[in-house]
Amino acid sequence: MSLPETPQAAPARVQMPTRKPARPEFSSGPCPKRPGWSAETVAAKAWLGRSHRAAGPKAQLKEAIDRIGALLGVPKGYRVGIVPASDTGAFEMAMWSMLGARPVDMLVWESFGAGWASDAMKQLKLDDCRVIEAGYGELPDLSQVRADADVCFTQNGTTSGARIPDFDWIAADREGLTFVDATSAVFAQDVDWAKVDVLTFSWQKVMGGEGAHGVLILSPRAVERLESFDAGRPLPKIFRLTKGGKLIEGIFEGATINTPSMLAVADCIDALDWIDEIGGMPATRARADANFAALQAWVDASDWARNLVADPAARSNTSVCLKIVDPDIAALDDAGQKAFTKAMVKLLERHEAAFDINGYRDAPAGLRIWCGATVDAADVEALTPWLDWAFAEAKAAL
Repeated sequence: MSLPETPQAAPARVQMPTRKPARPEFSSGPCPKRPGWSAETVAAKAWLGRSHRAAGPKAQLKEAIDRIGALLGVPKGYRVGIVPASDTGAFEMAMWSMLGARPVDMLVWESFGAGWASDAMKQLKLDDCRVIEAGYGELPDLSQVRADADVCFTQNGTTSGARIPDFDWIAADREGLTFVDATSAVFAQDVDWAKVDVLTFSWQKVMGGEGAHGVLILSPRAVERLESFDAGRPLPKIFRLTKGGKLIEGIFEGATINTPSMLAVADCIDALDWIDEIGGMPATRARADANFAALQAWVDASDWARNLVADPAARSNTSVCLKIVDPDIAALDDAGQKAFTKAMVKLLERHEAAFDINGYRDAPAGLRIWCGATVDAADVEALTPWLDWAFAEAKAAL
């Protein structure tokens, strides 16, 4: 006679939290606005309906350039410019204008680095181009980078949550140039400018600004490359940084290549005002560190979530990526795991507890929670009980 099966225990339910984050925006781009932001404050600073070539608007563009350089500690002799098409445009124009003079090492550990590598290999078709790769949540072997080669990499992998711990692996006497996509690192992580020749970022990350505009920072070595190297490839107008073999200095003085949004520029000024008011880069970095610490403390105590990055030294303090390690969920295929995290995200959005925290579309299934400087640590702390609740609810619904 067969014995009756032991009934399965119902999944544990978690009581819905009562306190919500005051600001439930945790998107990794566009990122949350600064605390206290208002459209009225920005509009009052904006040169709306005016030509960006006029004296006042051009001076405001130059103000943004100068203040970005000062707040980031950009060395004397480096150029800071505002360019089209966000960080993507800034990094692409640097690649298309400068790569090909030397061998190139492309470092890849997340989707944006993979995109730069694909362009180098398939579009630019560089002769001596190596791709040094690692999986999501890991870093490649940085010791493989050649001192005589140009190297392109993301300082902080926005879609994987892995960042370089330092710049020590870059040779001080390098012959090649370093190209750094620092879009989700700037204002939250230090930059060793002695090791950087090209750095790009966008306002919509740690600054909490608006999109569509990129910042391009060039070292004297990068300027020398631009003025001495002819790649022999056609360049669209928005990629051209030189004319007659000389750097177009106007780009770095507020004369942008194409028409900027003066509302977005005013919003950038507003973000810079806030950064100045709270104490500059040390304060924004400290805020990001505090937000990350609050989230990681919860992760360390969780029985179902882990940081995608195993090495603590390589964990991002801005775009924090989490994986689900609960055995029942981890046993699902990739599509099943992504459907599960999507269900969690929908629950959180429906209750206005968190917006836009699903992992990046090309990344492994999981959550991605922005912890940059415009987020308040109290909101991160208020979020974590909601994560436990959403996980329990989504699992009970399987």
